[in-house]
Amino acid sequence: MNLGSGIPGDGRCLFRSVVHGACLRAGKASPTENRERELADELRATVADEFIKRRADSEWFVEGDFDTYVAQMRQPHVWGGEPELLMSSHVLQVPITVHMLDKRTNSVKTIAEYGQEYGKENPIRVLYHGCGHYDALTSSLDGSQRKMNKSR
Repeated sequence: MNLGSGIPGDGRCLFRSVVHGACLRAGKASPTENRERELADELRATVADEFIKRRADSEWFVEGDFDTYVAQMRQPHVWGGEPELLMSSHVLQVPITVHMLDKRTNSVKTIAEYGQEYGKENPIRVLYHGCGHYDALTSSLDGSQRKMNKSR
């Protein structure tokens, strides 16, 4: 079973995964690779703006100088992480859950949730592979985990 959508590791993977998941959540077809990149870059810019808007609440949890961090995050090759997932949930006003494959149990487990204030139903689901790579989670999960085939 392939749970991921094959998001490229181009520095935009977090943003690509979120916009891909947003399309699936809305019942839309998966975007083309070019459209996904455009949407990811738009989300990245809006997330950077959201950091500035929420500076008083977000400055403490970014590494280093806040203004430098936000300026770097505007660059398409810079990886996003937890702060960007949180800001993405605010920008899109939807919950986002992050999942990871537990290789020991061959299950997908929820490792983080963002934007719970926007509800808990039908979140955007992303799959974290480790080593800084995110993918859109394309298969539905039953509860918080699901067994996977070893054919990945």
